[in-house]
Amino acid sequence: MPEGPSVRKFQLLASRFVGQVVAKVGGSTRKINVDDLKSLRLQDAQVHGKNLFLAFVAAGCPLGPNTDNPVLQGEAASGTSSPAQVCAPQTHPEEEELQELLCSRPEVPGGPGSWLRVHFGLFGSIRANEFSRASQANKRGDWKDPTPRLVLHFESGGFLVFYNCRMQWCSSPVADPTSDILSADFHHGRALDALRAPRPVCYTLLDQRYFSGLGNIIKNEILYLAKIHPLTQGSLLASSDLEHLLDCAIQFSSDWLQSKLRDEGLHFQIYQKEQCPLGHAVMKGTFGPSGGYKRLTWWCPQCQPAVLSGVGEPTPGTE
Repeated sequence: MPEGPSVRKFQLLASRFVGQVVAKVGGSTRKINVDDLKSLRLQDAQVHGKNLFLAFVAAGCPLGPNTDNPVLQGEAASGTSSPAQVCAPQTHPEEEELQELLCSRPEVPGGPGSWLRVHFGLFGSIRANEFSRASQANKRGDWKDPTPRLVLHFESGGFLVFYNCRMQWCSSPVADPTSDILSADFHHGRALDALRAPRPVCYTLLDQRYFSGLGNIIKNEILYLAKIHPLTQGSLLASSDLEHLLDCAIQFSSDWLQSKLRDEGLHFQIYQKEQCPLGHAVMKGTFGPSGGYKRLTWWCPQCQPAVLSGVGEPTPGTE
């Protein structure tokens, strides 16, 4: 599933077309009527956690102020305009958001409050000014190109292509920027309070109420960077350890975003690895709260030792 940095890059691709009118539409989605988008103007592109929101208005409406993230505006202003793609990192079926944003379809797409919410699922991506081509044969041996869910052709001649995503009309972006780890309004104090709870920190980090945009890859990487065992209860950790973990979350997410804006890969230290950077064997387990989603987790028992509980028992290492 695309995490916060990936969706921020998706926003950059979409932001290039803000102010332009949709001339032609296509795609296989049945969640919306794609013809409703024809002749509408793309008014704004916003990202909240793991969701991209696109505002559309009637072509005759004046273009409102753009509220894009400043770092993305700077990248767009740098002259980057070649066809680009951002693909979702391959994760696992357990990787779903804990909190689904509630959307309700407006009566008239393109009228006041018409936002298209885009959620990228497990393998979603956006391409600008080019289509995805098959890189290998499918199970039937056919070299069939991926089918777009939505294609927006703009009057300027450029186009956006959406793959493997879910779309839904909503009245407005429903999100709290104070929970977004890549937002300038991120609330450090509330996040620290959540981490102090007597539950495994690997559960809390994926709670989108406090860490919107933080996904399984970021979770694994920052726990290794902070040298914290994933099943350690937050209530057993010193405040300095929790503050260091939060700093790692913000810094890693920012670094990952910057690498995406430069079209560079990011070297993972623990995620899907057999050895940690120090050469120790890495363990793997599937962890998650009772009745909730389970996520694959990688950790190094030597670099991330289990923490003893108050009664002298270590926190569990497997599940």
